Amino acid sequence: MNKLLTITTMALIAISALFSSCRKDIFTKDPADKLIFSSDTVQFDTIFTGIGSTTKYLIVKNSNKNKSINIDKIYLARGSSSKYRLNIDGLAANKDFKLENYSLAPGDSIFIFVEVTINPGTDDLVEQDSIIFESNGNTQDVDLVAFGQNVTLLNGQMITQDTIWNADKPVLIYNSAMIDTLVTVTVMPGAKIYFHNKSSLFVKGTLKSLGEIGNRVTFTGDRLEEYYRYTPGQWGAYLQDEHGNTRGIYGGIHLLAGSRYNEFNNTDITNALIGVQVDSVVTADAPTLKMRNTNIENCKIAGLYALGAHVEAENCVFANSSQYTVACWIGGKYSFIHCTMANYSVGVRQNPQLSLNNYYEYRDANGNIQTSYRDLTEAYFANCIIYGYNKEEIGFDFVSGASANVLFDNCLIKYENSSALTQSAPSSFVDNIFNEDPKFASTTKPYLYNILEVSAARDRAKVSISESIQPEDHDGTNRMTFDGKPDIGAYEYVPEEETESKFFIWK
Repeated sequence: MNKLLTITTMALIAISALFSSCRKDIFTKDPADKLIFSSDTVQFDTIFTGIGSTTKYLIVKNSNKNKSINIDKIYLARGSSSKYRLNIDGLAANKDFKLENYSLAPGDSIFIFVEVTINPGTDDLVEQDSIIFESNGNTQDVDLVAFGQNVTLLNGQMITQDTIWNADKPVLIYNSAMIDTLVTVTVMPGAKIYFHNKSSLFVKGTLKSLGEIGNRVTFTGDRLEEYYRYTPGQWGAYLQDEHGNTRGIYGGIHLLAGSRYNEFNNTDITNALIGVQVDSVVTADAPTLKMRNTNIENCKIAGLYALGAHVEAENCVFANSSQYTVACWIGGKYSFIHCTMANYSVGVRQNPQLSLNNYYEYRDANGNIQTSYRDLTEAYFANCIIYGYNKEEIGFDFVSGASANVLFDNCLIKYENSSALTQSAPSSFVDNIFNEDPKFASTTKPYLYNILEVSAARDRAKVSISESIQPEDHDGTNRMTFDGKPDIGAYEYVPEEETESKFFIWK
């Protein structure tokens, strides 16, 4: 009996599948049965001329749940003159390609992937086309729109003469670029420098980024869609051996040994593997790098990665790196005044965001590990905020073979066991505030590190330190005269109604 039931059940399933298969072959001819699209427009926000776009997609669905629709044709309206490329249901389409007689089953969907390239030098930087669909006597279309931008393209080039990058035309770096020895590249206010994946800017000579308050310079990746706004690691390169193993990392902006007199003023550096890497000191008379009002944010490994270098920073923000916001290793000389170091990046971070050491290890010709000692002649942090979600946001790795002269003066620091820290090196910590919330405006997207009225940093800066640098804060507020009580960190607290009246507003 059970065997008979099993056979009967299997037969019914087979008959049901047969009828279901037959139903899929029944096509509707009703013009009321139209295709449904996931969007009426596929839009590309900004495409650099001569460079292929990211890939967008469109979903096309049969609205009839019982009958198939035969799509007579799918094609680009501009045909062979189109700047767009399609991939329809896995079929790569050239510009003359037309997909014909495509059967779309009841309730089923297909994906159409779209790319675009806009020609360099074109006068029309808005590229438009349509995907045309013909079925059941209907002609339907989905608009394609791309906004192009002409750029100065540097593709694996050596810059061998003094150069100025202006705001009128962005620079796009492909396959990296290098500023040669004794050559200066000057980046003017408002200029934008974009980097393709795995690209870096190497500097043997000098890089001067001269942004202004309200007209900043930008160094960032070339993926301009909103989705990538806070994505780290979009540019900078991994050094790999012949087997594909990672042997090192190139900073996004890499100031090589021998580079000198570099400046970053009112500059934003975002979304790199390493924002700025600074190699060993070569000039006794001046810092390798001077930074003012500069932000290095959303880096995958480190924001500022300095190796035996000489760096001075004022009113700067180092924020949201997956490992370190600032790493000053292998000794050197450093000064950070009225800076904000804040790390609230998504994900688990094992390291303190600020890291200092005075040595490095290497293997000699016999495979033995050797230690090279480098003096940390000065690491000075004054009126700075160093805060994040880790229990300890500063870390030391010192050996006795080299000096380590460190001073934290009147800083707001996150370090849970602060008493043990200060007792271990009492001369390195003077008048600091531990574990009091700086109350940043936003520690989630869009990440704003100006402080609120209730911030522990408010009115608690040491005036003598504030007087040692320019009186204006990161955004141009005179911290010495605004309310007579300067605040710790890069930003002076400004009431909201005052902020809205300024010409530069964080959004």
